[in-house]
Amino acid sequence: MRQPISRLWPARGFFFSILILNLSMAACTGGFPGTQLSTPVTVGIRTSPTITLTPFQPQPLVPMTSLTATVSPTALPPPETGIAVLPITPSLILPSNSFPIWIDPGLPVSFRESLSIPGGFSLAEASEQAQVQVSVGEENPVSHWVYSLVAPFPTIPEGVSFQTLKRAWQGESDGPFAGQPILLDESTLSVFSDWWGPPAQDATKVLPAGKILQHAWEHRPAWALVPFEALEPRWKVLEIDDQSPIRKKFNEQAYPLTVPFSLKGDPQVIATLTAGNQSSTPPIGLTSNRQPDRLTTVALTGVTALVRATAFTMHRNGITYPAEDIGGILKDADFTHISNEIPFTPDCPPPNPTQAGLRFCSDPDYIGLLEEVGTDIVELTGDHFGDWGSEAMLYTLEMYDQRDWEYYGGGYNRKDARKALLIEHNGNRLAFIGCNAKGGGYATASESQPGAVACDFDWMHKEIKRLVKDGYQVIVTFQHFEYYTYAAQPDQIRDFQGMADAGAVIISGSQAHQPQSMEFHKKAFIHYGLGNLFFDQYHFCTNNACDDGFINRHVFYAGRYISTELIPIIFMDYARPRPMTPDERAKFLQTIFTVSGW
Repeated sequence: MRQPISRLWPARGFFFSILILNLSMAACTGGFPGTQLSTPVTVGIRTSPTITLTPFQPQPLVPMTSLTATVSPTALPPPETGIAVLPITPSLILPSNSFPIWIDPGLPVSFRESLSIPGGFSLAEASEQAQVQVSVGEENPVSHWVYSLVAPFPTIPEGVSFQTLKRAWQGESDGPFAGQPILLDESTLSVFSDWWGPPAQDATKVLPAGKILQHAWEHRPAWALVPFEALEPRWKVLEIDDQSPIRKKFNEQAYPLTVPFSLKGDPQVIATLTAGNQSSTPPIGLTSNRQPDRLTTVALTGVTALVRATAFTMHRNGITYPAEDIGGILKDADFTHISNEIPFTPDCPPPNPTQAGLRFCSDPDYIGLLEEVGTDIVELTGDHFGDWGSEAMLYTLEMYDQRDWEYYGGGYNRKDARKALLIEHNGNRLAFIGCNAKGGGYATASESQPGAVACDFDWMHKEIKRLVKDGYQVIVTFQHFEYYTYAAQPDQIRDFQGMADAGAVIISGSQAHQPQSMEFHKKAFIHYGLGNLFFDQYHFCTNNACDDGFINRHVFYAGRYISTELIPIIFMDYARPRPMTPDERAKFLQTIFTVSGW
């Protein structure tokens, strides 16, 4: 994230209104008697230019200064802005002197529901009855619909080439999903049959949209084609030629699963349909089901402790040395979370890689590493935040405040430490809340003292429910008990699942030095431990398990949590992690997925 956090960034998704106004004028003036409408909805005010009649235009659209249209309230899709959109319904079919337009019934329901037909046009029942058709094609695009290639979440391959996918469609499958049919629903089959040609026999398997995910999980390995709006966390989004629609740097035009929906038919009628539009894309519906200004990404990380051998390596190789291989991954997120357990203090002694005690501090200059990785949010639940007393904690909090970094799970006092961090970005409302499950001397926040806050589970459950009711997607992170095991332990399972039961969508363990298992519980994704991000346990654990870790990139769209990308990392030395190679990644994920019961 390269911009300051704003708590008031609204959603910017929209429906176009130009053609809606045409329908409204016709309805208000009675220009098309026979149109059946009810329930007033105010559309807006516009001064219309002079209209030049053409031989095929049945009636001029009368300029109006106050425009009101009426539709059945049950026909309106969920509002995205203050603009009302009139969906195509039988009540909007106009009399016989209007121009017939046909909408391909195989197009996605969400696209068809977004359409608005202007006055002077009627809905045709068959393509051959229409002067204009809306269907798959490139001629006069009205929308570009993004689809995703997905697999069950515990799938190891990151993606496939477009060539591999296209060969599978043609019945010549190879690669990691060789022999497996592509799962899809009737609409997606219709769209891609028009776009690529019909699939080979047995190359696809058609299921109801609501059954595809369960079927895929029960028949792994499996893959599926779904529209972007159908994404949810239990799917893993597969790259195609290194492109993924859940990433910020996604190139819609270069992505092979972007399908154009276009106008076809009489050029003069199309010109009438698009009259007054200055864009090359006619505004009769959603221009895309994926709008970049509705996407938010959050990078969650594990333990950061800039002490001992980590600090010594930074002192020797440079403060930003640990970020050389993963800094770009962290900076790419809209919000980068760092769980920094250690206070900064000017009195911190020089780093000692063989330090025997567990009383830690960091040189203030080391905050440069956190700046380098694009820190936005600091979690303060760690065991060692209070190691150098109140003065060091206050000094550290002031350093964060000076950089406009947000924090939670600790603070200037208990009240400050308990409060949730609330963020609004691109229409997504996120709430971060955390605590220290050990309590006691590890959690020093009180009415008058700074520090990490101890877990009060009854209070946290109530607070999560309140935040959910207020429309927030709640992210809970823990400083829980450390276990040097891949498997989550009973007390972890109890406490993490309790947060999911209360309504949190992501529960993440910030305490683990050895990465741990994960699961889906209710509607939540739980990761019991991510492992270290910047800490010196290189070759420390059994089988070097502490050398490995995760960065988790969570994706939100249009107010929903839709996906998580697991980014495995491995330490090269006491300070510097790097992304795993494909072989390292496959072996590591296989271990984690097996322990997770997948």
